[in-house]
Amino acid sequence: MLSTFLSQIANGLVLGSLIALIALGYTMVYGIITLINFAHGEIFMVGAYGGLATLTYLMPTFIAQRWYYALPIVLVGGSLISVLVAVAMERFAYRPLRNAPRLAPLITALGVSVALQEAVRVFYPGATAAIPFPNLFVEGTWIIPIGDGVPIRYTGILLIVVSLVLAFGLERFIERTRMGRAMRATSQDRDVARLMGVDPDRIIVLTFAIGGALAGVAGVLYGSYLNNINIDMGFQNGIFAFTAAVLGGIGNIRGAVIGGLVIGLVKALGGQYLPGGTAYDYVWIFVVLIIVLVFRPQGFFGETERVRA
Repeated sequence: MLSTFLSQIANGLVLGSLIALIALGYTMVYGIITLINFAHGEIFMVGAYGGLATLTYLMPTFIAQRWYYALPIVLVGGSLISVLVAVAMERFAYRPLRNAPRLAPLITALGVSVALQEAVRVFYPGATAAIPFPNLFVEGTWIIPIGDGVPIRYTGILLIVVSLVLAFGLERFIERTRMGRAMRATSQDRDVARLMGVDPDRIIVLTFAIGGALAGVAGVLYGSYLNNINIDMGFQNGIFAFTAAVLGGIGNIRGAVIGGLVIGLVKALGGQYLPGGTAYDYVWIFVVLIIVLVFRPQGFFGETERVRA
């Protein structure tokens, strides 16, 4: 009984860490240009395919067979593809609409999402169905000696550690560096930031690039953990990540991480213990979201939006 509960906690933390990595991209873009980038889930998906392409078509066999060489190279390859797609998306799809009514970029994001899915389906070999993705880390499972034992795969531990380290590093970057201060200034008032010497266009591109890199890392680790990828993975996990960003307080880095972990735990524990089982775990996620927003509309760490005179 205790082992089952703790196993679900472990599963929830692994899923939550993945969601948190994706949610960081949602919350950063919204914090800078108040855009809900629905195509960010597809950046995550493209990163997974980019990492797999790096492993399959560019990496020599003797390197691919050693995880300590293959893992960092595939992470860099997947992240690089995600960054390129995210920056191109900002430059050609969102920048021309920056001063348009809010509905225009929102609809554009949905269109970009569908376009990326179809592009991968058409141009990546075999992407019309799920594709096997090899484990890129140490094989095996760590059994935590509690009760009958709580199993957690080493790949899952890697995902949790990488997620927390990158989220901590991102928060330090935004709080402590000159570029981070420029990002905060741009998010507060773009025109005043420009008068203070900040180039908002450069900051927005940087924001998309960082969000894309994090999504690319998440895509590769997702494939390595589940051992297969498909073109629908971006939509499903993107919805979870967007929900996590809203739950934590969209625009807040720490909120995105906490929101992701909460979503992961609710999905794992709800599927095990609540009525309906795994068939209704999505329902419990949104029930929690609604309950939180009823009592705290700005999310866990969000600030109440002020209407400017």
